[in-house]
Amino acid sequence: MIRARILGVGRYLPERVVTNFDLAKMFDTSDEWIQQRTGIVERRFADEGVYCSDLAAHASRQAIQNAGLQLEDIDFLIFATLSPDHHFPGSGVYLQAKLGLSEIGCLDVRNQCTGFLYGLAVADAFVRAGVYKRVLLVGAEVHSSALNFTNAGRDVAVLFGDGAGAVVVGPSEDESRGILTTHLHADGRYAEILKLDIWDISKKPYITETSLTNGDIWPKMIGKEVFKHAVTKIPEVIEAVLKENNLKTTDIDLYIPHQANLRINQFAAHRLGVPQEKFYSNIEAYGNTTAASIPIALSEILEKKIISENNLIVMVSFGSGFTWAASLIRW
Repeated sequence: MIRARILGVGRYLPERVVTNFDLAKMFDTSDEWIQQRTGIVERRFADEGVYCSDLAAHASRQAIQNAGLQLEDIDFLIFATLSPDHHFPGSGVYLQAKLGLSEIGCLDVRNQCTGFLYGLAVADAFVRAGVYKRVLLVGAEVHSSALNFTNAGRDVAVLFGDGAGAVVVGPSEDESRGILTTHLHADGRYAEILKLDIWDISKKPYITETSLTNGDIWPKMIGKEVFKHAVTKIPEVIEAVLKENNLKTTDIDLYIPHQANLRINQFAAHRLGVPQEKFYSNIEAYGNTTAASIPIALSEILEKKIISENNLIVMVSFGSGFTWAASLIRW
C-alpha cells in the first residue's frame, strides 16, 4: 500500500476576541484565576447566525488552496465536531454544499477532542488502500452557543473557544514520509465525566421543560477526573507510538498536543522528560477548540516555519468518552 501524507493545511478563527476580562464581567472569575488553572488568556467566539460548517468552509478552502488543488479534486470529506450545525443530518453534508462539491461521500466523526486524530486515521486508511486519493478532513467547533456564562457554569465556560482547522490527505511520493502510525483508544467507563445530557434519547420526549430547567442544555465536567486521566493517557499513548517505531522522545522534533489545558500538557511533557518548548502551545490565544485545535496548531506551525521536511511530529489528544489518540508523522 502507498503512504498517505498531509498535502495542505488551513485554519479559520472568528474575528471576535473574548478575553478573560470580558468573562469576568459575566460571572465571578478573573484573568489571574483562569490563567493559573488553564493558561488561557483569550478565545474567539463566532457571531450569532454562524454555523460550525461556515467556519469549516473557510478553513477547507485554505487547506485545498495550500495543497495546490481545486475543489473538484476532493473525492471524500470527513467532518469532526462536537458542536454540529444540527443534531442531524451531519455537518459534513452542509459543508459539502457550501463548498459546492460534487456528490462525494461525507463522514461525520463524533469523538470530540480526539475527533481530528480519529478522522486522520480514517483518511490515512482510505488513501493507503487506494479507495480515495484526496480526502478533506476538517475539525470545527462553535462552542460559544452552548456555554453557561454564569457562576454555575464558569469552570467549563472559561475553557472553550470557536474555530476550524482543515487538512487535505493524499498519497505521498516518498514512502518514508507521511503518516507513519496512529494509535486510537477509548474507555467508555468514564463517559459520564464529561458530557452533554440534553440529547437523552431514552426519554420520551427526549427534551422536556424539566430537562431545560435542570440545566441539561449545558455541558458537564468533573475537571479533576479529566485532568487525572489526561496526564496519564497522553504520555502512555505517545510512548506506545514511539515504541512501535523504535524511537526515543529525543527523536521527535515537535509534539503537537490537543489544546485543552496548558497545565495538562505541561504535566505530560514533564512525565515524558520532554522540554516544554517542544510541546507546541497556542491555547493562550484560542482556548480549547476541541476537534479543531490540532489542525489549527499545525497550520500555525507551518506558517511560522517551525517544522521542515523530514521532521518527525507527534500529534496527541485526549477528551470526552474518554477517548485518546496519537499519530506519528514524518513531514
